[in-house]
Amino acid sequence: MKILVGLSGGVDSAITAHLLKEQGHEVVGAMMSIWDDSIPTPQNKGIDACLGPEDEDIETVHKIANFLKIPVHILDCRQEYKKVVIENFRNEYKEGRTPNPCVWCNAYIKFGVLPSTARKNGITFDKFATGHYANIIFNNSLNMYQLCKSKDAIKDQTYFLYRLNQKILSETIFPLGKFTKEEVREIAKKIHLPVAQKPDSQDFYCGDYNDILQFPKISGNIVNKTGEVLGRHTGIWNYTIGKRKGLGLSGGTKEPLYVINILAKQNVVVVGTKEDLYSSSLIARKVMWGSIPVPKEPIKANVKIRQQHKPAKAIIVPIGIDATKVEFEEPQMSITAGQSAVFYKDNVVLGGAIIA
Repeated sequence: MKILVGLSGGVDSAITAHLLKEQGHEVVGAMMSIWDDSIPTPQNKGIDACLGPEDEDIETVHKIANFLKIPVHILDCRQEYKKVVIENFRNEYKEGRTPNPCVWCNAYIKFGVLPSTARKNGITFDKFATGHYANIIFNNSLNMYQLCKSKDAIKDQTYFLYRLNQKILSETIFPLGKFTKEEVREIAKKIHLPVAQKPDSQDFYCGDYNDILQFPKISGNIVNKTGEVLGRHTGIWNYTIGKRKGLGLSGGTKEPLYVINILAKQNVVVVGTKEDLYSSSLIARKVMWGSIPVPKEPIKANVKIRQQHKPAKAIIVPIGIDATKVEFEEPQMSITAGQSAVFYKDNVVLGGAIIA
C-alpha cells in the first residue's frame, strides 16, 4: 500500500514513516508549509511551536526523508491555513472567546488541505498517516469508523481530532496509537534517527498572540459582578476565563480575583472570585458527531472542556441539529467560550462541539 505521511520535522511523524516502511508499505513524505511572512517573526526561538518560520523545519524534514530513504514534498498550504485557522483565531478573540487553533488546523488543514494538495500535485496514495497519538477502529454493529484514545493517556491527542469525519477516518492511519511516547523515543534512539532527542512542540505560536491578532488598542472597563468599575483594560483579547495574574487591578480586595466573563459587545471584562468560575452546564454549537449516529435523545458521556481537563461525567442534551447542552454531574471550573467540549464513552470519542 502507498501511504502519504505528514512530516513535521519531529520524532513522532518520523517514526510513523519508519514504522510504515518497516511494515512493507511504500511511504511518501509531505510537509505542509503554513508560515505567512505577514506575521512578525517571534523573538522567543527557544520554544518549538507549530506556527513559525519554517527554514529549519524544512531542512530537518529533508534530513529525515534522506535518512529513511523516502521521497518528500513541501506543499504550500499557506492561503488555506490563513483563511481557515488564522481568520477564525482572530475572529474568536475579537468576540471575547478563546479559540483552539489546533482543532481547526487538524480538521480542515492537516487532514483536509494537505492530502488534497498532494493529490493536486500528482502525488498518488492509498492512505494518509500522521504521528498523532490516537487510534481508529471500525465498529461493525454501527458500520462506522470510530476515533479512539491512544495507549499513552498523557500524550493522547483525540481532543484535537474530534472533528474528523467518516471519510477522513476511513482514509487515515495512526501508527503511534499503540505506543507510548517513551517507546517511540526508544525506537528513534535504536535506529539512530537524527531527531531522536528533539523536544516536542510546546504551543501553537511561541511569540505574543498580538503579533497574529494585530488589533488596535481599545480600552474598556474591568468590573465586578455588580458592575462596579475596578480598573481598565486595553483589549478584551488579552484576557481569558480563569486569568488571575496581570489584571492590572490595584489592591482593596480580600481575596484573589479572576476573569469570570468577557462581554465583547460592551467591551467589558468581568472579574470575580474562584467560586464564580464554577458552572454546572454549558451550551455548545457546531456539533460534530464523528463516531456515532447523531443522537436524538440525551446521552451520558465523559466530557473534556480543554486538553488537560480530566473528563467529567455529564448528560449531553441535543438542541436542534447544531447545538447541545452539557449538564455536568459536578460543577466544572473555567468553562471557556471558544474552546471545545469533547464527548467520550470509554475509549471512544463520540464527538464534540465549540463552547458557546
